[in-house]
Amino acid sequence: MSTLTAVLIIAATVAALLVAGVLLRARTGTGSGTRSLKRRFGPEYERTLERHGGDSESAHQDLRERVERHGGIRPLPLEPAIREHYAAQWTMLQERFVDVPRQAVADADELLTRIAATRGFPDPDRGEEQLAALSVHHPHHVEGLRTVRRAVHSESASTEELRESLVQARALFEDLTAAGDPTGTGAARTRSESGRNRGHLLKPKGSGA
Repeated sequence: MSTLTAVLIIAATVAALLVAGVLLRARTGTGSGTRSLKRRFGPEYERTLERHGGDSESAHQDLRERVERHGGIRPLPLEPAIREHYAAQWTMLQERFVDVPRQAVADADELLTRIAATRGFPDPDRGEEQLAALSVHHPHHVEGLRTVRRAVHSESASTEELRESLVQARALFEDLTAAGDPTGTGAARTRSESGRNRGHLLKPKGSGA
């Protein structure tokens, strides 16, 4: 074997190893990024992947852009009196559900949107951006607000579907009114008041429950 041939073989081998290393790092980095996004977004990761038709690259880009735009938000604390005011409003709309379910769900949409704005998330008139920001900070419960909005704008939504949307939205309400409470007392009180109303206030009159 000539010296030139040996050099060419060695060079080709080195090049192949370099390419393999680059590909391995790329695959490892992608896997690590996927795991990181899954950990951060939880169920919101799967919902985003579904909205992008299973295209993971597009879904990842979507999620990363949300973090870039809204990850720096530091939610503002709620004064105890404001928290109590919101808790009373939530209890009231739950009570109203029995008589006017669609209006109660619309009120829940409005209240959640207002609370989010009070906490420092994008203004209500930037609805999609507010949802995007909430998905970064409350990925496990942001779907509750989407569900409420879908129910409100669906003329075919049944009373049961409206009820389920309100029940699902309550988790986001509890998140928004409890987060940033340094003592935890406000969170416990809000959750306790919501818990007492979980069942019977959303059931039709005469149900016997």
